[in-house]
Amino acid sequence: MDDSGDNAVQADNAPIQAELLSDDEPQPIISHRKPAKEEAKDKAKGEKKTVPIPLTLEAFSSKLEVEAGYKTTFDIVLREMTFGDRRVAFFFYNGFAKDTVLTEVLKRLTYLQSEDYGATSFHDFFRLYVPAIQVVEESDWEKMMTDVLAGGTAMYIEGESKVLLIDAKAYPGRNPEEPTLERVVRGARDGFVETMLTNVTLVRRRLRDKRLRYEILRVGERTQTDICIAYIDDIVDHEMLESIRDKIKAVKIDGLPLADKQLEEATVKRGWNPFPLVRYSERPDTVAVHLMEGNIAVFVDTTPSVMILPTTFFDLLQHAEENRQTPFIGTYLRWVRFIGIAASLFLLPLWFLFTLKPELKPPALDFIGAQKPGRLPMVAQFLIAEVGVDMLRMASIHTPTPLATAMSLIAAILIGDIAVKTGLFVNEVVLYMAVAAIGMFATPSYELGLANRIIRLVLIVAVASFKVEGFVVATTLFFILLCMERSFNRPYMWPLIPFDLKGLLGILLRVPVLQNRKRPNYLKPQEQDRLPNGSESR
Repeated sequence: MDDSGDNAVQADNAPIQAELLSDDEPQPIISHRKPAKEEAKDKAKGEKKTVPIPLTLEAFSSKLEVEAGYKTTFDIVLREMTFGDRRVAFFFYNGFAKDTVLTEVLKRLTYLQSEDYGATSFHDFFRLYVPAIQVVEESDWEKMMTDVLAGGTAMYIEGESKVLLIDAKAYPGRNPEEPTLERVVRGARDGFVETMLTNVTLVRRRLRDKRLRYEILRVGERTQTDICIAYIDDIVDHEMLESIRDKIKAVKIDGLPLADKQLEEATVKRGWNPFPLVRYSERPDTVAVHLMEGNIAVFVDTTPSVMILPTTFFDLLQHAEENRQTPFIGTYLRWVRFIGIAASLFLLPLWFLFTLKPELKPPALDFIGAQKPGRLPMVAQFLIAEVGVDMLRMASIHTPTPLATAMSLIAAILIGDIAVKTGLFVNEVVLYMAVAAIGMFATPSYELGLANRIIRLVLIVAVASFKVEGFVVATTLFFILLCMERSFNRPYMWPLIPFDLKGLLGILLRVPVLQNRKRPNYLKPQEQDRLPNGSESR
């Protein structure tokens, strides 16, 4: 660091320092004035002006009392010490500090003598005396506060216009565990956690590619939530990447305490559309596979879910288990899942339609229909059963684990049996409702399963109101809605609309790895071929 520059800064701040030393009240810190052109440019961009670091320890402490609640908030620590003839303070939040790193820093500094400090003492602290891996200089008060609030430690040296930011974080967290919503029989058992650095490392472990990029952003005026955009530089469509980056940067919100879900609503802006336009995953291997396809992954700190952008309706129907089995078994499992999802959507409305219009049934399906009517109208039975399944699902979430199994048995067997015996429900309604519920829970995407349930309710009401015409019109509108949707300017119903035969075969069949050569063309990847011929060194 230039000595003359330091002396000039100290000379400019001398009147301020004298006032602070002579007055108990904290004084406002006057920022360095920028040239008129730069000020106009900052004003146009909406940038905040730089707030300088106070030059005295008393002023530093007073500013912390006013702005951060020092001496009021119990978890703020300002450890004041003297090394040689220099007063030094360590500013951090107690729950975030990694004591082993800070202890090593203090051990090293205790060996210093007065003669070790000179005109370049700040430079010496930065380069020689602080034995930490990640240390950066910072001259802006607001940026220092943001870093410390994120878990860092600020080392303040009296008389210097900069602080040293030491990366000594120790977030409270848990170990990676298998996600409860994406379990597999074969495969990895690790899953994402609430710490973003752990999550990006789990993906980096699987993708040892020098072209894997992690861009960091912060969103939220108060929460300052860390957001990471992950992509592979030579595969991703950069136009799509720029669009997603701009959407995230344009988010103006007080905070993201609910993390990824609030970010999705702020960027996708789908309104009241029930269908998910992004895919969530808690599995590092799933995210790695999508990055290699050309997708973009968005990590949000404090959540174990990662957003995969863009997505399609058929992407939401796939599960990691299919790729852990042989192609034949994987295809079979995929079709079983497709049948279950189709049953969750159409089984109840079709059965209800055949009950209302028996003449539509072919002779082979004469057994379909209620054997005897219940005391409640059929449509009321369906609606009550739907709400009951939702109540059962919510109750199982909020019930303590040891009691959840017993509660489920009581609700499923006892209540259902009594409802049938008392004549409120017919047996077929309970049977088909159970099949539809199983199909919903077989849907890999939890959000898509809930959306399908809403569509099923709409179809039931349409059949009750308009019979065949209602079913046909509601199903057509449902299909048109899906075809009109776009996920980050990509067709939601690809490869069906627009039609892509190879892509559709890749959805219907679990193609062997070495035969699945091309990446999905709707992503517009820079490299279409998954299997390079080896002519180019990677």
